[in-house]
Amino acid sequence: MTVVLQDYSAEWPVRFQDEASKIDQVLQETLVALHHIGSTAVPGLVAKPIIDLMGEVKSLSACDHAVDAMRALGYEPMGEYGIPGRRYYRKFNAGRVRTHHLHVFRQGSADVIRHLAFRDYLIAHPEAAAEYGALKRKLSSLDGGDWDSYLAGKDRFVQKTEQKALIWVAGR
Repeated sequence: MTVVLQDYSAEWPVRFQDEASKIDQVLQETLVALHHIGSTAVPGLVAKPIIDLMGEVKSLSACDHAVDAMRALGYEPMGEYGIPGRRYYRKFNAGRVRTHHLHVFRQGSADVIRHLAFRDYLIAHPEAAAEYGALKRKLSSLDGGDWDSYLAGKDRFVQKTEQKALIWVAGR
C-alpha cells in the first residue's frame, strides 16, 4: 500500500459523524462513546484521507457478537491486530480504497486515554502539529510512499509526543 497524503479537509469531521451514527446503531448496547482520532481529527493537519474512529465499549465480548452487523456496514474485522484488548476494523470503498479504521477498546483503557491525549495535544499545540505534518510529508516521499516505512518513520515522533501529551493532560 502506498501512502497518499492530503491537506486537511473540512469534510473529514462530517465523514466521521456520518460513520459514527451508523456504528452507534450497531454497537448501541455496549457503546459508551465514539471519538474522531488520528490526523483527520486535527484541524489543519495533513493526513491520509482515512477516517479513524475509536469506540469505547462496556464489553469487548458484546462487540465481538456484533461482527456480522459490522460486516453489513462494510467493515472487515481484524481482531486485536497487534494490540491486546483492541478490536480493529477497516472499511474500503467499492474500489478497495481504505476509507475508515475503527479501533474499539474497553471504556477507560490506557489506549483510549493515550489516543485522546495525543489528538488533543496536537490540537492545542499547533507547533507540534506542524512538526508532525512536515515529518509525514517527508516520510510519504521516501521509499515510493511505502506504508510500512512511513509508519516506522513516524513511530519515534508519536511516542515522544504521546508522552508529552499524557503529562499535559494530567496537569490540566
